[in-house]
Amino acid sequence: MTRVTGKEDTVLPATRALSAFIVPFLVVAFIVLYGLPDDTDRWFAWTIKPAMTPMTLGAVYLGGAYFFVRAFRATAWHTVKAGFVAVGSFASLMGVATIIHWDRFNHDHVAFWLWGGLYFTTPFLVWGVWAANRRLDSHAGPDDLLLVPAARAIMAATGALAVVAGAYLFLLPSQAIETWPWTITPLTSRVLGAIFMLGVAGLGVLTDARWSAARIMLQVQVFMLSLILLAAVRARDDFDGGSVLTWLLLGGFAAATASAAFLLVTMDRRRRLLR
Repeated sequence: MTRVTGKEDTVLPATRALSAFIVPFLVVAFIVLYGLPDDTDRWFAWTIKPAMTPMTLGAVYLGGAYFFVRAFRATAWHTVKAGFVAVGSFASLMGVATIIHWDRFNHDHVAFWLWGGLYFTTPFLVWGVWAANRRLDSHAGPDDLLLVPAARAIMAATGALAVVAGAYLFLLPSQAIETWPWTITPLTSRVLGAIFMLGVAGLGVLTDARWSAARIMLQVQVFMLSLILLAAVRARDDFDGGSVLTWLLLGGFAAATASAAFLLVTMDRRRRLLR
């Protein structure tokens, strides 16, 4: 473990407070989107079809809820810092997408009031606590368990690929609509783009090789992608089975889930042996 002194590497009270505040909203959104994907016209901020899209967003929200619970309980800032960069990027793009596609939302629904309230404030709050807390960041010490170069390269490459896909979906929705494995609209293309931009968390290994800095991010990845793969089974009729991208996307999700799970098991075993 890294040896720190004073307030170095601590999680600020504001960071914990924001984490606790966000969790209930994410859990409720997960219940609606993942549990009732065909009823978004009644229960959500806008009508989302087909079912694969709301379930994907719901999976991300529950993964986010898990992350913020871990952030609330964290004793070291470096263990969750990459997640705040990812969430800040996601929330910022969701706010931009809301403005661009303002007419697509159900403005009279309470869900939209909550949506707008969150995405017009959360980006500033998340980036604010990240900026404040990063001043207390620490560096790897001689006793820290580090990721091997191959693992860092795979995590960084996976994150970079997700960011590129996210940029494509967000910036070029017309082209994405023509190629995506299931039916999307300009709004849902940009929402999916924001989701893929969460991959920026994987790039954190380029500046911090500590296993403790990557562990929670990998747990979130396994949790979130497992839910998305389950959603793909539930919404299998939404996919274009003749599209190569369908199998590349699902295969990529499965590979990313398996590699992250393998790394979690092997690195945790190594950590226990070094104690």
